[in-house]
Amino acid sequence: MPLDTNERVIETTEKQPLPVLPWLRERAAALRQGWLRIGLPAKLLLLTAVFVMLAEILIFLPSIANYRISWLNDRLTAANVAALAAEAVPGRNVPPALRNELTRTALVRAIAIRRGGARRLVLPPVTEISIDEHFDLRQPADLTMGQDLALRLSQIGDAIALFFAPDDRVIRIVGYLGPRYDDVIEVVLPEEPLKRAMVSYGMNIVYLSIMISLITAALVYFAISALLVRPMMRLSRNMLHFGENPEDASRIITPSGRADEIGTAERELAHMQRQLTQALNQKNRLAPLGLAVSKISHDLRNMLANAQLISDRLTAIPDPTVQQFAPKLIASLDRALNFCNSSLRFGRAEEAAPRRELMRLKPLLEEVAEGLDLPREGKIAWTVDVDDQLLIDADHEHLFRVLSNLTRNAMQAIESQAGRPGEIRVKAWRDGRKVFIEMSDDGPGVPANAREHLFRPFQASTRKDGSGLGLAIASELVGVHGGKLELLDTPIGATFLIELPDRSVR
Repeated sequence: MPLDTNERVIETTEKQPLPVLPWLRERAAALRQGWLRIGLPAKLLLLTAVFVMLAEILIFLPSIANYRISWLNDRLTAANVAALAAEAVPGRNVPPALRNELTRTALVRAIAIRRGGARRLVLPPVTEISIDEHFDLRQPADLTMGQDLALRLSQIGDAIALFFAPDDRVIRIVGYLGPRYDDVIEVVLPEEPLKRAMVSYGMNIVYLSIMISLITAALVYFAISALLVRPMMRLSRNMLHFGENPEDASRIITPSGRADEIGTAERELAHMQRQLTQALNQKNRLAPLGLAVSKISHDLRNMLANAQLISDRLTAIPDPTVQQFAPKLIASLDRALNFCNSSLRFGRAEEAAPRRELMRLKPLLEEVAEGLDLPREGKIAWTVDVDDQLLIDADHEHLFRVLSNLTRNAMQAIESQAGRPGEIRVKAWRDGRKVFIEMSDDGPGVPANAREHLFRPFQASTRKDGSGLGLAIASELVGVHGGKLELLDTPIGATFLIELPDRSVR
């Protein structure tokens, strides 16, 4: 029973969260929020200073290690000179005064030399010395890259440890006495002078690093700020300013003309802003126009209804000419009434879903020609190259409107050539489950400036009094069938290609 109790206590203790973790999470969240609130220039300046300081630290550590090795080698050189002076004394019996002067000048306490395997104490210590650390400065000549890197890291570690070592530490240094690797000199010295010299040298490097960091950070900051930050801030300010009133064309950004990515962003932003401004202005103009169209459609529907009633009486007249044209007149009035009703029903000229049926194409083309009084002798020729049995899967009324709009545009293009006669050619064929209809004319063609917005309403008209709705309506009607309408590149006139897939393809 006590064992179970202990286990429960341990389990409960392990499940309890450490109290420091919520504090760390709060601090991390606060730092993250603070970083997000800092502006882009401040972030750039802070990151530049941090990265430059990191680079200086990477330079500082090897510099300190090299300074330490150089200082210790200087002590070995001075100790070698002192040893030579001591060996020059007759009988090698160095007087105490000379010994003290030699060790003081070399900053050592004892010197020993080993030649040919025999070790001799040249300048022995005055009192017994306790050595705290040993360092061997002898370095083999054939070190590999990995061994050299390990040696460098070890020297950096020794240099860093020196700053935290006690001031009264005594060390023993071993190095080569001369060009022969078997001649060795050993020196015992206090580490406090080395530590004092390294602190002074390190502080000089720190001060110099801070100055270099500040100067470099300032130069990098101003350079990047001029090249990137200020243009980005200009873009963001312009987007905010433009978003306040996107219908104001004066708020569109003016590109600086730069050829880099910033210049590309400025040009694309200006292009999008112009498109948005035009779209909003067009929308504002179309709103009252839509209301006017609704009113006109309402009154026009009433007029057409009266005309339909009158045309119905024409069918009772036995005249053959009247009997020939009365059904066509009634069909045209029915189309106009249906279009007015649909406009009033939806409140806008949005096309309804097509009621598709499989029908022959050539009779529909003949109906279009009769409605537009084609051909016109000596003025406009009408040529149809369509198989009598070619079937197309489409809405009769929609396709009639498409072909009528394209034919009417071709007629107007030919009539604009100062009375010169022209020709409209229609060719159609089936390719698998698709039907292609090609309508071309030998008029002046479509200007280059109108091609970009050819199928957009109120933007692509080539006539002074045109609205540009014909091609837009035709493209929309073809689109609801799952097909496409495109302008082909031809040397003479204009050629439009209609692609209509069967319902199974959709």
